[in-house]
Amino acid sequence: MVGNCFTVGVFCVGGALLSLLLRQYCSEHSLTVSIAVCASVLIGVVIMLEQPVSEIRELFLSAGMPESYISAVFKALAVCFITGISSELCRDSGESAMGAAAELWGRGALIATGMPIVRGFIEMIDKLV
Repeated sequence: MVGNCFTVGVFCVGGALLSLLLRQYCSEHSLTVSIAVCASVLIGVVIMLEQPVSEIRELFLSAGMPESYISAVFKALAVCFITGISSELCRDSGESAMGAAAELWGRGALIATGMPIVRGFIEMIDKLV
């Protein structure tokens, strides 16, 4: 695992240096390199987390949690990853306002995604009272 982290770190630093060099000549190509590096790392993360996600899903199911809660948690994680990467890419391209807009959209998506969990929590409190 440490070797993979080192490899990804070198890949990201190399991509950042290439992007920095290209920014002097053509900012569009610089942004393309940044997007490609981020997409590659994101795909790697999805592949790497496949086994732990299935184990977490099994733990949640064995604890008696409904499938809608489990899906909401994983969707919220996906929203966080996608929002973080997209907002940073916007900021790297010099569009801070678009980065802030992406974060705002992500916060709204988290609220919408988390509503089944909030609803279940309130129903659980109502049953206790």
